[in-house]
Amino acid sequence: MSQNEQNNQDQLQKQINDLMRERNELFQRNQELIEKNRKLDEEVRNLLMKQDLESVDKKSLRFKMVTVLFASIKGFTQLTEEDDAHKLIDDLDGFFLEIESILKKYNIEKTSSIGDTLMLTGGMPQKNRTNPIEMILAAMQIRDELERFQEELFGPSRRIWQISMGIHTGPVVAQPSGKKKIVYEVKGETVNIASRIEAASENGKIIISETTRELVESYFQCHFASKIPVKYMGDVSLFEVKRLLPRYSVDEHGRNFNDAFRLRFQIIRYDDLEEFVLDKLERELPKYLYYHNLKHTIDVITQVEIIGTGEGIIDEELLLLKTAALFHDAGQTVQSKGHEQISTEIAGEILPRFGYLPEQIVRVNEIIMATQLPPKPQTILQKIICDSDLDYLGRSDFIPVSNMLFKELAEQNIVTSIDDWNIMQYKFLNVHQYFTNTANHLREVNKQTQIDRIKSEIPPDKLPVL
Repeated sequence: MSQNEQNNQDQLQKQINDLMRERNELFQRNQELIEKNRKLDEEVRNLLMKQDLESVDKKSLRFKMVTVLFASIKGFTQLTEEDDAHKLIDDLDGFFLEIESILKKYNIEKTSSIGDTLMLTGGMPQKNRTNPIEMILAAMQIRDELERFQEELFGPSRRIWQISMGIHTGPVVAQPSGKKKIVYEVKGETVNIASRIEAASENGKIIISETTRELVESYFQCHFASKIPVKYMGDVSLFEVKRLLPRYSVDEHGRNFNDAFRLRFQIIRYDDLEEFVLDKLERELPKYLYYHNLKHTIDVITQVEIIGTGEGIIDEELLLLKTAALFHDAGQTVQSKGHEQISTEIAGEILPRFGYLPEQIVRVNEIIMATQLPPKPQTILQKIICDSDLDYLGRSDFIPVSNMLFKELAEQNIVTSIDDWNIMQYKFLNVHQYFTNTANHLREVNKQTQIDRIKSEIPPDKLPVL
């Protein structure tokens, strides 16, 4: 090569290096702008929410399934007869603080408190499918807490306060008001029926409507109690909640639930979690993610269930797998690079609010981290999610899915030509392996077909040597 040619080559290489450096700087700047835009979007949402809250007293909210509890705590008039009435009132504050803790634990709102009557609502303002179960768990704990509280004060034989409770589930209309703290005035037939049920209840009893019983009888022993007439509905059957079913209780009295109950409850609650997270992803994922989008997350959730069932995993493992699949790309709402670690942080923030135990969250996060490329799964659950995440490699819709991934990478300037993309896919597919017997059985043959197809599209002089 002549000196002139060498100079031209050096100059060309310098231009290439400059362009690559400029491209990297632009990509970094683009990521910073994406993050800035995300924060601005969040600020706008917060401002809109604040605006909504400031005008919220003008709106009525409708909820299709809310569980309403009325509790009557009798005995306050007897306080005037006590020598240490002031001390008892101070002690009673501790009891009500414990009630607040129970309500927070079960996502229940204290809607009103008038005299000796307390009104609670579950399933609003955050809608959920489990509010009838949670309300009964809360009612049992409130009743037991009042008993424990009085036994500490007076011993085993004397009681001042008595509590009776009535519960019904149905639609309500809620009128919110307030700015710093939103409170709700809840109205409707559901409220009226719950109040009527409490009036028919007796000391220490949790009485529920037939509607509520149908929603909770798989978890609690409910015995027929009586009937009450209700306008336009005729006689409504009432049932007393006696205890948790024996198979779900850790004690002979049926007051505390065991791991079997917790797991079944979590499986139901997962539907609320899925709705919450998918809504978050739909709102927050960048628009240039044509592959790592909402559809991909739903696809992976579906595949972990298919492959997990094929591998014979137990119910709790399937729950953890679906949870990991739900969160595995949540970090993409912040940035693509290192999104798996960000996904675990988002999961760690949200999952405690849906009743996940710390050890469950650790396992979920380990499963999420296994999706990092190149995949190196260690456990069967990690192998299942890795196979599910790349399931499309052996599916009939490989081409359209692959095209979306190319479009996503091209928009980020990670891949610039279709030839480069085909070479990248060809290399990846040749080293890729499915880790589970189920995925191998379902996808390996078609994956080999895709390898042959891509190979035919690569110019012979560019075909990589493997």
